[in-house]
Amino acid sequence: MRTMKNIREELERAVERRAELWHELGDGVDPAKSAEAAELSKQIDELWAEARALRVYDRFGPSDAIRARARAEERLERDSRRLKAA
Repeated sequence: MRTMKNIREELERAVERRAELWHELGDGVDPAKSAEAAELSKQIDELWAEARALRVYDRFGPSDAIRARARAEERLERDSRRLKAA
């Protein structure tokens, strides 16, 4: 798994390059630059998703542990409702 620092550095490079391309595209249409800008936009979205996932992992732990805690809480809630109804 990559570190947040690595993700941020790659994100910064991609955003800067995309901004350069947009500036260049302002001078005229260039299909190659348009395609590169579109690819960078996709890469930026993926990097943001990876950064969010890493923050969640750092804060709450592995997703398996999160699901296990959620299932345990659901069981406790069901048991609590059954006891109140009885």
